[in-house]
Amino acid sequence: MTGRPPSPQQLSDLVRLRRVRDRIDRDYAQPLDVEALARGVHMSAGHLSREFRAAYGESPYSYLMTRRIERAMSMLRRGDLSVTEVCFAVGCSSLGTFSTRFTELVGMPPSAYRARAASTTDGMSPCVAKQATRPVRHPS
Repeated sequence: MTGRPPSPQQLSDLVRLRRVRDRIDRDYAQPLDVEALARGVHMSAGHLSREFRAAYGESPYSYLMTRRIERAMSMLRRGDLSVTEVCFAVGCSSLGTFSTRFTELVGMPPSAYRARAASTTDGMSPCVAKQATRPVRHPS
């Protein structure tokens, strides 16, 4: 690739975007919104959303929901929590929104996933089960 090296501003933005992504990964179960994430790195919400999408291929909200669904999948595979308990444990405040996003990413409702995962991942180590059942976002 023969492009110009990134400008100091672009490098600064990339560092701030990485901080946002790291915060989402770390604090996914906390109440997070784009405005709060943007304030934390001294950007406007619109600028953060545009730059985050350009760098990572999805919006900050989409990235947050993907992380929450990944954690939910892991909890549902364990089988010791109800779907409602998992919903709130991963930081979602609406069971309906959680179920809709889960179904979009995984291809089945959380209750069906929980029932199926119990038999599908039997005998797999947790790290192999996580990789084998990782959600894949399909462009709409």
